[in-house]
Amino acid sequence: MAGDCILAIDQGTTNTKGLLFDRKGDAIFKTGASVSLLQPRAGYIEQDPLELWQSTLDVMRACAAHAAEAGTKIAGIAISNQRETAVAWRPAKEPGTTGSPVSNAISWQCRRSEPVCDALREFAALLQDRTGLPLDPLLSATKWKWLLDEQPVLRQQAEHGDVLLGTVDSWLLYKLTQGQVHATDLTNASRVALLNLETLEWDEELLALFQIPPQALPGIQMSSGTFGECTAVPELAGVPIIALIGDSHAAIVGHGRYEPGSVKATYGTGSSLMMLTPRLAPTQNSLARTIAWSLSGQVQYALEGNIAMSGAAVHWVGEFLGLPHPADDAAALAETVPDAGGVILVPAMVGLGAPYWDSAARGLIANLERAHTGAHLARAALDAIAMQVADVLEAMEAASGVKTSVLLADGGATRNRMLMQEQADVLHRRVRRSTQEELSARGAALLGGLALGWWKNLDELAGLELAGDWFEPTMSENERHLLREQWRLAVSRARLQKPTR
Repeated sequence: MAGDCILAIDQGTTNTKGLLFDRKGDAIFKTGASVSLLQPRAGYIEQDPLELWQSTLDVMRACAAHAAEAGTKIAGIAISNQRETAVAWRPAKEPGTTGSPVSNAISWQCRRSEPVCDALREFAALLQDRTGLPLDPLLSATKWKWLLDEQPVLRQQAEHGDVLLGTVDSWLLYKLTQGQVHATDLTNASRVALLNLETLEWDEELLALFQIPPQALPGIQMSSGTFGECTAVPELAGVPIIALIGDSHAAIVGHGRYEPGSVKATYGTGSSLMMLTPRLAPTQNSLARTIAWSLSGQVQYALEGNIAMSGAAVHWVGEFLGLPHPADDAAALAETVPDAGGVILVPAMVGLGAPYWDSAARGLIANLERAHTGAHLARAALDAIAMQVADVLEAMEAASGVKTSVLLADGGATRNRMLMQEQADVLHRRVRRSTQEELSARGAALLGGLALGWWKNLDELAGLELAGDWFEPTMSENERHLLREQWRLAVSRARLQKPTR
């Protein structure tokens, strides 16, 4: 297949991006559309699947228009996506039609399935051994079980093929192919809590445990390969869909570092750290085991730690302070003070993820004094990002026995130089920030390029130039140790909090 560019879609929590990548792995065009988060009640976070679809259509059409104007051919479509968000829809019944959602998508941030987790707590060890995942409301299977328990008629319909289940990648693929393909890739499947990491298939015992009808789930494919053809967008009719991959996994592909021991952190609404491992690691209590990517019948395993609120904590502070542009204004406000003045914010508003996996923890602000201002609170929110990343990286090093010298950084929050410098300081190691921010989209495009034959293997991908800059640690070891101890104390207090609902 010949062509001049790959259209990469990065469907995220707060926006959908569309980018065109050339054969050098460089983005030559970018567009975006915002998407909404809905919060009908405390702890419930949803999104409209049709809005996710419409935003995807909008960016695809913008990319197609740019390609046509530039005389560039789009050779394939690659998709990276927010993970764990659970979608349920009715299948297309007639040719040329597409499915319609049965409810809003349940966001990865949503905590409504905590009772499901509580009821299955005795099976947590089994789940972690089979899937590599700690039992937590984050996981898609807990959300689908909640939905099907709430509306038993949906479970009956799913058993008869009248309701389909999937993550965001599956939903978009189904819509793009007008109901012809219901599939996912191994990376997204590995975050559902139903995939057996050894057999690489949906686990029958776990399907029974969660009461998920197997016929409602998507088929599982390699991350790189042909998933079908786009028929829903006339401007892109017949263009093959050549990669599906979860956004965090796509980011480590996008960094171009494929040797075991490589670690990246993606800074977004939440944050994800991923460390490549030479094989499937033994069961971990504080970290998830996952699939980094899959291609040509081969699987790359990894350790992962997820942080629920990183950029979301900065946004929360901005909203709390009544700032007109919560995230951007709070980040700017943080730069007006030299430090947080001792204030510590533990953003456990929806519990704590790795390495604690404590869904009962709650947000905490410590050490407030009369002299403190909103700027100190905003700075504390940035501090919390760096501290949470350090928590996860330390757990990864302990689990793997590997001391890393470099952290690869990507995501929107990496634009903040103050955050990147603080990250280098609290880790006491170098941080390499990619100046190509859209690493998830790039990773999906690179995998798509492998499917098209643009590149032969990962070695060729590693040889593609990727611009970046370095941050060196400057903080004294004594100061770093004191800050880390204060942070750990605050986290321990946050874990003593009790949910109010």
